[in-house]
Amino acid sequence: MTGSFDIQVNGYGGVDYNQDNLTADDLHRSCEMLRADGVNGILATIVTEAPEKMVARLQRLVALREADPLIREVIAGLHVEGPFISPLDGFRGAHPLDAVCQADENLANQLLDAGAGLVRIFTLAPEQDPTGRVTRLMKKNGVVISAGHTDASLDELRAGIDAGLSMMTHLGNGCPMTMNRHDNIIQRALFLREHLWLSFIADGVHIPYPTLRNYLDLAGERALITTDAMTAAGLGPGLYRISRWEVLVKDDLAAWAPDGSHLLGSAMSFPHVIRNLSQQVGLSDHHIQTLISEAPRQSIGIA
Repeated sequence: MTGSFDIQVNGYGGVDYNQDNLTADDLHRSCEMLRADGVNGILATIVTEAPEKMVARLQRLVALREADPLIREVIAGLHVEGPFISPLDGFRGAHPLDAVCQADENLANQLLDAGAGLVRIFTLAPEQDPTGRVTRLMKKNGVVISAGHTDASLDELRAGIDAGLSMMTHLGNGCPMTMNRHDNIIQRALFLREHLWLSFIADGVHIPYPTLRNYLDLAGERALITTDAMTAAGLGPGLYRISRWEVLVKDDLAAWAPDGSHLLGSAMSFPHVIRNLSQQVGLSDHHIQTLISEAPRQSIGIA
């Protein structure tokens, strides 16, 4: 298989991209490990935090990337996840409530400026952008707008699509363990699948494998796989950190809050993903290649 492309990587190889003191050596080493694991490109992901922290972290990634050829090759762009997401428990996931806010054009512009033209995906909750102004702003700047950590109604999703929404971030996750059986964000997104790229985490924990197969069958050519990788990816079980959170990685390579209350990303690398998709989901090599390489690139408009 040719190299994979991951649209959502929060950290890798013991390196947290959401730290305030990210060093050139650490980021270079992380990119070396990604390459060794068959990853040709990623979107380094900055998650919800206080605005000044998000801005500084984006600026730091941009500066480190500019100074290092390997980092430039591996980090194809940036993914900003938050802070305009649902404040509701369950839908908010691991994002800190004190940093979540309604969509704001001034802050959106600050984040875009900090990304220096490298922001490729911006994840928000459509219900947090009721006028669609931030969604339209992102589209105008060539950014893919993705719905995530959201309980948007069908009408709110449709309004978001009209404004430029074209993706769902890790569908099946970023939502409560218990929801209405039939009227829920997963079903709404699947209903609108002709208009949306649908990304899924394929570790068997975020989504059980039989359910993942059903989702992939429904999504068809609009499906893609991401790892939502965090610091421990490529290393294995243990206690790690992402942004302000401690994370416990178990043998299944899912990243949990230490109290087991919710997931905080994945420690799975693409070699594990490929094996899972083949052995556990029963996909062909060609189908896997599409999900981990071709579709992710196509979803953000790069070769």
